Amino acid sequence: MKVALFTNNYLPFRGGVTTSVETLRRGLEGRGHEAWVFAPRFPGAVDTCSRIVRYPSLPAATYPEFSLAVPWSRAVSARVRAERFDVFHAHHPFLLGPLARRLARRERRPLVFTYHTRYDKYAHYVPLPRRLVAAAAVGISTRFSARANAVIAPSALVRDELTARGVRTPIAVVPTGVDLAHFAPGDSAAARRALGLATDDRVLLYVGRLDREKSVERILMAFDRVAGTVPHARLVLAGHGTEADALRRQARALPTSDRITFLGVRPHDALVECYRAADLFVFASETETQGLVLAEAAACGVPAVSVSGPGCDEVVRGGETGILAKPDSASLAEAAIGLLLDPERRARMAARARAVAEREFDVRLQIDRTLALYEDAAARVKAGAS
Repeated sequence: MKVALFTNNYLPFRGGVTTSVETLRRGLEGRGHEAWVFAPRFPGAVDTCSRIVRYPSLPAATYPEFSLAVPWSRAVSARVRAERFDVFHAHHPFLLGPLARRLARRERRPLVFTYHTRYDKYAHYVPLPRRLVAAAAVGISTRFSARANAVIAPSALVRDELTARGVRTPIAVVPTGVDLAHFAPGDSAAARRALGLATDDRVLLYVGRLDREKSVERILMAFDRVAGTVPHARLVLAGHGTEADALRRQARALPTSDRITFLGVRPHDALVECYRAADLFVFASETETQGLVLAEAAACGVPAVSVSGPGCDEVVRGGETGILAKPDSASLAEAAIGLLLDPERRARMAARARAVAEREFDVRLQIDRTLALYEDAAARVKAGAS
């Protein structure tokens, strides 16, 4: 099967959608299929794979590290016609998403859409009235879903929201998978040495973008409480974003600033070292569709302390693989302190987290389900055309 993946987010830009698209690309290629990626041209992008095709792009005014694709290129369109793809898979309802839909209709091929993002929660990136932008985002993404031949929802939450909005397109719940051979428990002491952490540190870890919607400031405030109770507690944050400088300033103002480490951006494959060094994974975002980093932490046998919210509570099993807390720093701190002071319970949760990851987040399951959805959508389009 030859698949065209159209995405507004791709390497070298880091984030959950990029990881999901790259995981899918690798998984399809590993099964012997051809997976092509059509993405914006990002500064610093060096593509070694000939199946990655870049559209012209412009820098985003409100997010300097992000590039906005210009969804028109005569040369790329000619290449799409020449390759004769079996499936067009859009990963956004904007920019390159509508282009994928037009190309799919022209080629009489199925359009599959993955609803990665709760778009209304990102309205603050558009310099227009927030309520207006949020309403428009919901309307556009809903109509795009309704016009696709199949929709992939990373969680039951997304499926149920789309169904409630009246979308009748077949929707399959397919979480982004995790490579369990790579993201696995390992030598914690070696990982800590590599990161410059002490063996007796009690390490709390956050991995993800340092952006407003991730509520990382709650984690900093929670850690300040944790550090006042738990000896040798240390917070490690891996990632970058528009709030990075503000969060560093906030951290420097805390009395526990010397126990907070910002690692910056790390290659995705290198994050396993961070997970292996951690005692707990902490997460405060209420805007998730899945919470992929929670699944990666679970695969590495790291219990989570997360806010109880959409997407997160489908990955973290409260009281079993971690603790789901109220969305405030005091509740997060209380949950983290309880687990850090109870190593036996933490060990039980670590083992259970890995078991759940093996059962539910194996990348092979993602590829199996996605391929089945491709085949079903293609058969329905073919039947409709005949």
